[in-house]
Amino acid sequence: MDTQSQTTAIYEGGCHCGAVRFQVTVDHHKVDDCNCSICQKKGFLHLIVPKDKFKLLQGEDVLTTYTFNTGIAQHKFCRICGIHSFYIPRSHPDCIDVNVRCLDGNVINDFEIVPFDGLNWEANIDKLLNS
Repeated sequence: MDTQSQTTAIYEGGCHCGAVRFQVTVDHHKVDDCNCSICQKKGFLHLIVPKDKFKLLQGEDVLTTYTFNTGIAQHKFCRICGIHSFYIPRSHPDCIDVNVRCLDGNVINDFEIVPFDGLNWEANIDKLLNS
């Protein structure tokens, strides 16, 4: 798919059990595939959007937060099914980072997937911030 010419789209998504539901407006169909320890284990594909492009539709009451290392990233997950469908990232603390794998339907092919070397985060963060 030619992600450069794709127009703005609205997607819905959520966790596995359906307790957490959200809507996200996407202007740039590019996601980062990070190889850091937590992203690799979760299979997270990062779609970072401004907070005004994300709307939590339901489930705030079942969300739990996990933090580690600097404590800046707020990893949100459903306490019922354990799925991490979005979080507040360390790299963009004023944004929401949505896991494209948690969007409804088979939409992963709508996105360009770009590798990011998060295993060496400090050395590579400028690449993520300037992309």
